[in-house]
Formats: sequence, structure tokens, C-alpha cells
Amino acid sequence: MTEKKKKDKGIHIDLGLGGIFEGIEKLVDLASELKDIEQNGISKEGEINLDGLKKGMKGVYGFTVKSAIGGKPVVQSFGNIKKNTEKGTTDIDEIREPITDVFDEEKKICIIMEMPGVSKKGINVELKGDILEVSAETNRKKYSKEVLLNNKNLKKDNLTYQYKNGILEINIKK
Repeated sequence: MTEKKKKDKGIHIDLGLGGIFEGIEKLVDLASELKDIEQNGISKEGEINLDGLKKGMKGVYGFTVKSAIGGKPVVQSFGNIKKNTEKGTTDIDEIREPITDVFDEEKKICIIMEMPGVSKKGINVELKGDILEVSAETNRKKYSKEVLLNNKNLKKDNLTYQYKNGILEINIKK
């Protein structure tokens, strides 16, 4: 019996009788994954123990891919491992960049950040023109992020935020 195999991005299709059913099943699973990615985006992350560099230090890295207006993908990286393109090296910082979503709504801008392991007391939120600066620190974790908001008419007095279960929600009335 002759078998043909196709490998493309982790997909394996065997054209024998049993392989046809297996191939169809994998295509259905792939279509289901693509639909889920289109609706919810995809996110991958990991953690590296860096005790050799500094006791208790962890390297956190990841990315999120979402579908934007017009179906164009938007890739956002997060964590404390950054590629330094000027030097051609990878840098590890003690400060992590949180996953961030910005929703520009009719009457407000809503920013959601994932910052597990900190308390509300340790969070600092500042609005400087159209740039939102957020930082948080505990003795174990540090986060920092600057977000360009594309609206220069925002006022500090219209900013409110709440923190619950590792999620920081910031609302700025327009």
C-alpha cells in the first residue's frame, strides 16, 4: 500500500483509508482553532528560572495575536525578556510588561491590564497628555507599561481604576 504524507505547519495527512479519516478530523480541528483565534486571539507564554543570574529572578515571555479591524493581525509581546535589535542580544529585565488591551469606546477609553501578584496599594497610574503610565511593585514582582492613547483631550480628573484578581481596569472619560 502506497502512502503519501504531507507535512505543513504540524499538519500530517495520510492518504490511506484510515489516514483519510484522521486527516479530515485534523482539518476540522484546525478550522475550529482558526475560528477561535479569529474571535478570541491567540496567546502563548512561558517562564524561565534565572536563579543563576540572580536569586529568585524569573524570565517571563509571551505574545498575543488578535484580529484587528479589516482582519489584520496585531501582535503584542509581553514579559520581561526583550530582544535588543541594536545589539543583537536578548535582555532580561526585572520589570515585566503586562498584557494590555485598549478599548476606545464612544464615551470613554477602557484599558485592561493583567498584573497578577500585586496589591492595589502598589499600583501607580498617571496620565500625561495622551500617554498613560502604569507601574506596580511588590517585593516579588514589578510591572511597567506606557500606553499611547491617541487622544490628547483626556483629563487626569476623569481617570478611575479598579484592581481585582490580578486584573487592572482603567477608565478615562472623554
